[in-house]
Amino acid sequence: MALSISTVMSNVFGGFSADFKKKNFSLYGQWIGLFTIILCLALGIANIFHASLVIIFSIICIVQGLVVVFVEVPFLLRICPLTDKFTSFIKNFDENWPRCGFYLLMSVIQWLSLTLQTTSLIVVAVFFALASACYALAAIKHQEYLKTSFNVAGEQGSLEAQVGEHVVRNVL
Repeated sequence: MALSISTVMSNVFGGFSADFKKKNFSLYGQWIGLFTIILCLALGIANIFHASLVIIFSIICIVQGLVVVFVEVPFLLRICPLTDKFTSFIKNFDENWPRCGFYLLMSVIQWLSLTLQTTSLIVVAVFFALASACYALAAIKHQEYLKTSFNVAGEQGSLEAQVGEHVVRNVL
């Protein structure tokens, strides 16, 4: 039995609501970061069709989205063939302050795109700034750095989780 879309969505949104009940800003930053991945890829591709130097910032935005994937989804570091140098670079961002700086730098890069032309890349800059602010608030409040607890496949003892684990093993 394969995972149904409704099961996956209920597990994702269940984890989403469970994380927000914890009132930890690092979790908020992580969810904003996950949403920013989608924005980076979508808006980076959408803005690549400009006939100006905005193309450079579009390409940078796409690359930023791919880097944020590895920062926010550390499971991918184990299954993707990456260099040790890149993996150790990404592992530097396992605390609140480094992630705050990382997202702030990403935000500044996208804000610089406004010097050329006002585009929808400003949305990416705003969301990077929001993620940075969440990680900064978590660090200022001395909140523990937490990772999201959602599980797409379901609870560990459930049949859906076993099927999901089986699918992952077959892929690997």
